[in-house]
Amino acid sequence: MLLEDDLKAEPVPTTIQRGDTPQPAEQRGDGPEQRGPAPPQQSSAGAHHKSGGDRHHESAPKSSHRGSQGGEAMTGLVLSGGGVRGAYEVGIIAGMLEALGGSHAPNPFQIAAGASVGAINATFVAANAHAPGLNLDSLISSWTGMDFARIFSPQLLSFFRQLFRGTALPGKDEQQLGTSLLNPAPLEALVQETIDFERLHENVHGGVLKGLFIAALQVATGKTTIFSELAPGMIYRHSKDPRRAAALELVTLDHVLASTAIPLLFPARRVGSEFYCDGGLRLNTPIAPVIRAGAERLVIVSTTYVDRQSLPPSPETLATYPSLAFLTGKVLNALLVDPLAYDLQILARINDLVDIHQRGLQPQIGRDLQQRMIRRRGASYRHIETLVFVPSQDIARLAAQYLKDNLRRFDIGLVARRLLRSAAEEGNADWATYLLFDGGFAQQVIELGRRDALRRRDEIRAFCHA
Repeated sequence: MLLEDDLKAEPVPTTIQRGDTPQPAEQRGDGPEQRGPAPPQQSSAGAHHKSGGDRHHESAPKSSHRGSQGGEAMTGLVLSGGGVRGAYEVGIIAGMLEALGGSHAPNPFQIAAGASVGAINATFVAANAHAPGLNLDSLISSWTGMDFARIFSPQLLSFFRQLFRGTALPGKDEQQLGTSLLNPAPLEALVQETIDFERLHENVHGGVLKGLFIAALQVATGKTTIFSELAPGMIYRHSKDPRRAAALELVTLDHVLASTAIPLLFPARRVGSEFYCDGGLRLNTPIAPVIRAGAERLVIVSTTYVDRQSLPPSPETLATYPSLAFLTGKVLNALLVDPLAYDLQILARINDLVDIHQRGLQPQIGRDLQQRMIRRRGASYRHIETLVFVPSQDIARLAAQYLKDNLRRFDIGLVARRLLRSAAEEGNADWATYLLFDGGFAQQVIELGRRDALRRRDEIRAFCHA
């Protein structure tokens, strides 16, 4: 959760050491810091297997954490996970850009962060931060051009053989851990074709984008690791929570694929010497890293529909035990969806406290309070403005209807077809939204996001031009 690490008493800090994963270290009074790296020495677009390079930690001057760390207030884009529901994020960004001037609108974001499928979209934004309109048409084309039969490529025999025989220890040069239910090669190729990692590094090093944060779960320790690529001069005070780790390095294809690796469905991915899987398992909406990097305004896109009516289930529904497909969808939601509403409530309370302190405390008392916060949690508290988007329609129900209308045209196996038919018949295809990587469905979800954003065009303009 967003501020769970901030409310813990006497946490243990972490520091970044060259060539190693983050390890506990002696607590520093001013909190652990990361600074932007030296200029990139190599392209990662064609050499992604060299990811997980040197990780750096060095002390830096204390920062007031004012906006862009001394300049204008920075705006951060935070994108959550959710499988094909990530197309909703693309629609929201498209709608925001349209509200701000269309295809020639400048990039409104200085920091980007994502987990799971949000990592793909956030990395694309970072790689295109230099371009008018973020080259978003290219990302939309990648989403709407997906072929479900190609990406949904089960390898059932190998997968079940592994379940019974166990997973062999990977070799030093192997990038994947074990065999997954789905062949990851098609999705890997799609991501590699869509994102220009060399341009990403140029944008960050040149300060076009101030920072990129990708969340992934380290398999061996169960810690959520925040991989960060920072512009020169940027300071990031990472969390002191022992369940969190931080690594400062060039973000590559392997980092993105690790963050999207839903356990069992896709294989864990090697980054450096360790294996990582889906970052959404413990941090589906990585808000805290963006705040700790100095952002004072956040655009947060959730892919989870909130049923505000909360109607009770019908007697017919209660009388029927849910199918395996239905239960699988609910389990995936429970594992991969953060309680974003709770995080925002906590953030609102902190904003109220900050406002009261600024109005009612003497300057010296205020400074003492901020220093105490820095010693305890690694960073001070600031007032954070938010612009939050959630789907106005249940994407799982859209998926069920889409399957009813299109299942016959999918060239897939008998087992997969039966599972999808079950989801369509139940009218709620939660689990299918993690797998239905089909261009036609993605187009519907993108359009939903675009409409939701344009309904708030005045609010978007006021927020971005404030």
